[in-house]
Formats: sequence, structure tokens, C-alpha cells
Amino acid sequence: MAFTDIYRISSSAMTAQTVRLNTIASNMANADAPSASEDTVYKARRPVFASVYQNSQLAGNNAFAGARVQIMDVVETGQAVSRYEPNHPMANNQGYVYYPDINVVEEMADMMSASRGFETSAEVLSSVKSMQQSLLRLGEV
Repeated sequence: MAFTDIYRISSSAMTAQTVRLNTIASNMANADAPSASEDTVYKARRPVFASVYQNSQLAGNNAFAGARVQIMDVVETGQAVSRYEPNHPMANNQGYVYYPDINVVEEMADMMSASRGFETSAEVLSSVKSMQQSLLRLGEV
């Protein structure tokens, strides 16, 4: 596997983790956002990823040449949770206000996981850069 393949894999993984971090941040920012109806309540967003494998066509073989992470979609998940708050300005006729069903603790754990994934990809890039520099120094001797 060439260094460029490693760069492509790591950079696509970092992009995927960035999208994941952004959706988590959006979910956490809207975790306590009230709504007057169940239809208009904020729905948690989750990215959907896919692994895309690439085959080498050199010399007619189908050898594995690399992969990347592709962001397929960002989907809305979850439901609305109704709370009886008759004095709330957004309460409906029955006195209910709707909130997103977002668990902030789970979102924080997911954020830590995404952050670690991003850091791991950054370390891989740093290691590849170091290896390339070491190869260049070998030619100086």
C-alpha cells in the first residue's frame, strides 16, 4: 500500500469523524429545545457511513489497493417527549410541551469516541510523515 493510500484513508476517516462531531454538537445544542407540536420538535441527527474499497487493476490482478470512508447520509432519529408544563409559553391546549428525546450523557460518550477516532487518524498521518522523512534521510547516507 502506497503512502498516498494511507493519506486518503486517514483523511476520509478524519472527515467522517468531523461530520460525526458536528451532528453530535447539534444534537446537544438542541437537547432542551421546546416545541409546540410533536411534528416540529428537533430530531436527533446521526451520520451514516460506508466503507468504499478500491481494487488495483495493475497487471490484471484484483489486489486490494485501498479504501476510504464515505458519508452516505445524515438521518433524523428519535421521537418527541411530551412534558406537562401548562405555564410554558409554547404549551398546547392540553398543557403539553414537546422536547427531543436526546440523552446528553450518551451524546457526550459518542463525542469522546468520535474525538478519539479523529486523534487516531491524525496520529497515523503523523507516523506516515515521519516514515517518509526517515526514508529521505536514508538516501543521504
